[in-house]
Amino acid sequence: MPQPSAESRYARLLTIAGSDSGGGAGIQADLKTFAALGCYGMSAITALTAQNTTGVRAIHATPPEFLSQQIDAVVEDIGVDAVKIGMLHSPEIVRTVAGAIVRHRLPNVVFDPVMVATSGARLIDEPAVEVLVKELFPRTSLVTPNLDEAALLVGFAIHDDITLQRAAERLIARGARAVLLKGGHLPGEDVVDLLLTADGSRQIWRASRIHSRNLHGTGCTLSSAIAAQLALGDDLVAAVGAARDYVRKAIESGAAVRTGRGHGPLDHGFAPRPMRKLPAQG
Repeated sequence: MPQPSAESRYARLLTIAGSDSGGGAGIQADLKTFAALGCYGMSAITALTAQNTTGVRAIHATPPEFLSQQIDAVVEDIGVDAVKIGMLHSPEIVRTVAGAIVRHRLPNVVFDPVMVATSGARLIDEPAVEVLVKELFPRTSLVTPNLDEAALLVGFAIHDDITLQRAAERLIARGARAVLLKGGHLPGEDVVDLLLTADGSRQIWRASRIHSRNLHGTGCTLSSAIAAQLALGDDLVAAVGAARDYVRKAIESGAAVRTGRGHGPLDHGFAPRPMRKLPAQG
């Protein structure tokens, strides 16, 4: 019986991140986002966490060799159009991921340096911070820290638009090719997000703050949505703009829903798209 020819494929997204047993952030949020935006999601899990809406109880690390096998397995068979990187808790894990980026020439890599949970729990070893700056910043298309994470990376607090700009410039100086600093933790009723690239181009988005207790996984979701839009062919500015719009609508849709006793998730599936089919080559 003749086999049908492959005339199309899905947009292929790989998330390399930690698993959130509560389902609101990490791998789970990434895969929900990919699916909602019409993309095919794959995963390589860096760590298991025991957590819920009130906080992280325990972290169980994946051995670096097994993480490498997860990445190799999906890339060598299915292929990858974009990558989202999240929680990398140790220097060995950081080096494993950096090696995979080089080995497979992974495109459109969006790095969300998950260091601090919504609850305030620290999720990364101190020695891993400098390693991830050295090994990953030059190899990723975009770095998307929140303000607490950016402060750890630059060594000073970010409390207004001026320090936001200084922090972005400092991260570029440390080797990032592009930085998206998310101003959701700044005071005031307007949220300011700043995109700065190594060539000096600058884009600012301002929007009114959405008041909600359900913000768990917002950073994971935004970085995943950016990666999805890059895989679908957007340039960086368009990808960030579309991803921000998706996240804001997901926050609005889930703001009044009660999930657990703490910080609940977004409504990732408020308006799911059908799977997007791309030309088979590539």
